[in-house]
Amino acid sequence: MSVSRATSPAGAARSIRSKRDLAAQRRRRPPRCLDHLIAAPLWPKYGVNLGTLLRTCDAVGACLAVPKRPWVPDALERGNTLRHPACVHWVDRPMAWLTRQRAAGSAVVGVELVDGATRLADLPAARKRTVVVLGNESDGIPDDALQLLDTAVEIPMVGIGHSLNVAVAGSLVLYRLAGLM
Repeated sequence: MSVSRATSPAGAARSIRSKRDLAAQRRRRPPRCLDHLIAAPLWPKYGVNLGTLLRTCDAVGACLAVPKRPWVPDALERGNTLRHPACVHWVDRPMAWLTRQRAAGSAVVGVELVDGATRLADLPAARKRTVVVLGNESDGIPDDALQLLDTAVEIPMVGIGHSLNVAVAGSLVLYRLAGLM
């Protein structure tokens, strides 16, 4: 393993691994469905967000649950820059699917600005099968779906925007639930 030394701004030495070493630590094949963490953008508006979320799901070992809409397969195909199949669960009726997930014992976590939401920094890693529900930028999570959430997560912001892009917000929450940050 080749390691070079660098100095941080504070003056402490840190190791920098080569791209080759990093690649050697990664999986050679995509994982099968781990069925532990599922990103669920059930009301998507923009295909580009699905591709970004698919890439994040691969990075954290999660699956993606998406509605069966005519344009979604093409959006995933264009967005899958990994060149291998990804774990995708197809959902016919989002509300019925979400109700079944909760009834089966999955934790249902929504990324939404609501009273009593948990700050992202306070969100613990997922300890059981968890579905991360994502709305879309203009409408958020529908009101009837909010009733199915066990927890709502908010991502604090100091700027003037009300929310992040749904793919960015979903990625932050997935990394946190996966215990990777």
